Amino acid sequence: MFQILSIKGTINFLRHAVAISGLSLILVLASLGSLAVKGINWGLDFTGGTVVEMEFENPVDLNKLRAALTSDETDGAVVQNFGSSRDVLIRLPVKEGVKSDLQVEHVMEAAAKVDPSVTQKRVEFVGPQVGKELAEQGGLAVLVALICILIYVSFRFEWRLALGSVAALAHDVIITLGVFSMFQLEFDLTVLAGVLTVVGYSLNDTIVVFDRIRENFLKMRKGTPVDVVNNSITQTMSRTIITTGTTLVVVVALFLKGGTMIHGFATALLMGIFVGTFSSIYVASFLAVKLGINREHMMPVEIEKEGADQEALMP
Repeated sequence: MFQILSIKGTINFLRHAVAISGLSLILVLASLGSLAVKGINWGLDFTGGTVVEMEFENPVDLNKLRAALTSDETDGAVVQNFGSSRDVLIRLPVKEGVKSDLQVEHVMEAAAKVDPSVTQKRVEFVGPQVGKELAEQGGLAVLVALICILIYVSFRFEWRLALGSVAALAHDVIITLGVFSMFQLEFDLTVLAGVLTVVGYSLNDTIVVFDRIRENFLKMRKGTPVDVVNNSITQTMSRTIITTGTTLVVVVALFLKGGTMIHGFATALLMGIFVGTFSSIYVASFLAVKLGINREHMMPVEIEKEGADQEALMP
């Protein structure tokens, strides 16, 4: 049970901050280790390849279609429904010495064995160089987002809170990437969009807590920084529960029923919501306390009025 402070109704969240922060550190190190050893299972958006979209007259058995793709040109193909059970999307990796047109030809031959009435709707090719550029730009997008957030929070709050918020965001991104690396889940552009969404979601939760911390530092003149942070987190907890709960309903629905096309996106969001919620408390807020945040840091800067020194000298 959480210990109740002298302030009535306040939960001592930071009582367990050291232990939970230690667990977060272990998760971050494990994620970095997995990223270093296993790497990321990049999707065709980043590695390059051919995408074939086709439509069948009747719902198709994907396992039967996969079994028909037996040629060397179609080895490693990813087969999934796209929209309805009659629409199928096949992703083919780049193979050295094999042209994309030949791969598409073998795919259509295999599909015709399953259903002769199959029609080809779309063919797209992503070159390896384009995929490499997408990976670099995606990583740069995350880095730029973190730097801009650091600047924004520094201006809006105080540098100790800014470092806490950026540390929490980096914590969320690293652990989310670590899960994808550890379980070798496919990482494509939809997952990258999910990671950037996690950054925004986690930042929103952290900003709400920081706003209340700033207000309470000005109101609670006798409270210690730990008291102020605990009280602020307690006051915003109902909002966090409602926001997280309603978001989880949507994300879980996408995860279970959204189909394979957005499964990675839903997985990234699901991980980010859980990790981001507690990082706002046990990474961002706790780090700010450890950096020595206090009431003086939250006081607005006094602007001296013109002529105030002459008025002070008047009898």
